[in-house]
Amino acid sequence: MTAVTDQDRTEHTDQTQGTVLRDGETDGGPGGERASGETWMRDRAADARAEGGHGAEGVPEAGDATSGDARGHRVPGAAASDHLVTGQVTMMKKVAAAHARVEHDDCDARGTADGTWRSTEAEGAWDDGLIARRAAETDTTAELVPAEPRTARQPGVPPLAYDGPLRSRLDALRELVGLSRTRLDSQTLAEAGRVLDEAAARRRLSGQHTVVAIAGATGSGKSQLFNALAGVAISETGVRRPTTAAPIACSWSDGAASLIDRLGIPGRLRRRPVQAPDADPQLRGLVLVDLPDHDSAAVQHREHVDRILRLVDAVIWVVDPEKYGDAVLHERYLRPMAGHAEVMFVVLNQVDRLPGEAADQVLDDLRRLLDEDGIALGEYGESGATVLALSALTGHGVGELREALGQFVAERGAAVRRISADVDAAAQRLRPVYAARSNVGLSEEAREEFAARLADAVGATAAGEAAERAWLRNANKACGTPWLRLWRWCRIRREAPTGRFLLRNQQDEEATARQRVEHAVRTVADQASAGMPGPWAQAVREAAVRGAHGLPEALDQLAARAGLPSGRPPRPGWWPLAVLVQAAMTILQVAGGLWLVGQIVGVTVPNLGMPVLLMLAGIVGGPLVEWSCRIAARGPARRYGQDAERRLREAASGCGRARVLDPVAAELLRYREVREQYALVRGAGVG
Repeated sequence: MTAVTDQDRTEHTDQTQGTVLRDGETDGGPGGERASGETWMRDRAADARAEGGHGAEGVPEAGDATSGDARGHRVPGAAASDHLVTGQVTMMKKVAAAHARVEHDDCDARGTADGTWRSTEAEGAWDDGLIARRAAETDTTAELVPAEPRTARQPGVPPLAYDGPLRSRLDALRELVGLSRTRLDSQTLAEAGRVLDEAAARRRLSGQHTVVAIAGATGSGKSQLFNALAGVAISETGVRRPTTAAPIACSWSDGAASLIDRLGIPGRLRRRPVQAPDADPQLRGLVLVDLPDHDSAAVQHREHVDRILRLVDAVIWVVDPEKYGDAVLHERYLRPMAGHAEVMFVVLNQVDRLPGEAADQVLDDLRRLLDEDGIALGEYGESGATVLALSALTGHGVGELREALGQFVAERGAAVRRISADVDAAAQRLRPVYAARSNVGLSEEAREEFAARLADAVGATAAGEAAERAWLRNANKACGTPWLRLWRWCRIRREAPTGRFLLRNQQDEEATARQRVEHAVRTVADQASAGMPGPWAQAVREAAVRGAHGLPEALDQLAARAGLPSGRPPRPGWWPLAVLVQAAMTILQVAGGLWLVGQIVGVTVPNLGMPVLLMLAGIVGGPLVEWSCRIAARGPARRYGQDAERRLREAASGCGRARVLDPVAAELLRYREVREQYALVRGAGVG
């Protein structure tokens, strides 16, 4: 006997025995038809209106000369039977009453203050949608089972609890996404956001249930395995492909309705196993979902598979001896889900078709393919995927799978392991945008080199040399002979510069300085972003370019303010003495010369020795004093020039630091923060 759904009503007519249903669902009797109470009555009312005056489907009204079979098909030549009409009307009333009761209970069950699911029936009563119960195979007629007595409502099932490490990783992933929104595009962060949303949604739901999906290719026998685990023919099997058009859920205990709602499985596709809850305690808490074929020609079927596989806690992959190496299965599903090995079962079905030792050979080859996909195998006590060989048709190996599945469900850790594996997958997918190829950042050497380039661009060295020459000129003016200063003044007056070459040189120097600034900015940006992932390196370069706008002009203003000080350079303490000695040498020259002239004109007594001696002393002493002062002035002049150069370098460095280095450092700090969060997401320390 096979329990079928509303969807199967129009596709299969070969069922011979009715099935007793609950929660407003009824079987069509000999035709095996089932519908929920409201849908059943609505469909039949519509059919009656379409057929012009009939009541329920297949139930002719009084005076009609024809009657209907169990499916509502009209049978010409048959007289209307009052007994048939009375029986089906009675059935309709019972169905309507049962459906109204279920809807009332569902409203109570879903009306909790916190919005979570609350069980409304005692242990052994089910509220997870429509539930198919198969009558005993020895019975030849379908009998209505009286409704189970209702007891006080049980408290809601406890939600899923994440352990400390997983909570820390989820918090780090949330922080990572928040810090990265302004640097990475939404498509890059979409998978991480989905994992966070799914983790939050799963945490609010039952932690006592484990949702396991059965997935496989066309003809692999997954629906047959689904029925074997449930102990009742819930999912349709047959030669027509695809057989499973929509996912079907079977729950072994109460409180799983919200989990099934999350999968988007309607109530008419929800079932329970044939055994009583206490008859199969090892699977208590299991929610088994039969998926459509992942290689179905119908796009909607593949979409169902892809959507539900992202939501379930674990998956059983069913393969057959013919297509266990299918590239679609391995490349599209198994290889991307290699990190989910701990929540994965791989079952080689239909081993009854393999002769002798062929089953072991195929199973070994399957293990080899899984190893190539990067899926860890749970062998020799290690964590990983469970690989089994069985035959759902003959029952060989099904007990072993049931035992492994029961132990897996009893651990109550599949949901946590699934979320942890999802976080691992999201972290691996984000690795190219967070993992650096080397240590990143600006070294002290790079900062000093940038400051030196700016100082060269602003002409700090030339300014220092100019300051040194200015100090020496001032010393020469103060300590030099007056005749030498007079000669220099006359030479300057004889020259008539037009200023054209000076203007042209100034323009060339400004262009060269701007190019040097741009080159310095590009160099420091490249050094700071070296080894960083593309988006963060681009952010560093953009920050440097934004800071470089207006930097040459700012450096020019700083050079004007921090360059040569206004007025004459300061004089050391020995300058007055040098000036006095130089003045004395000049006086000696003048006195000796006047004395000699007086002797020539006869005013004074002739005595050539003294005037000549005085003149020679002045003539020799003046240059000697000037030379001595120049030697003595070199040290102070050098220090004065170095001080001027230092001030200009510090000003250029401060301007470059405020405009370029600080924004670059901020981007580097942000990257370090996200890198630390990424290391926490991966569960590793900061490298």
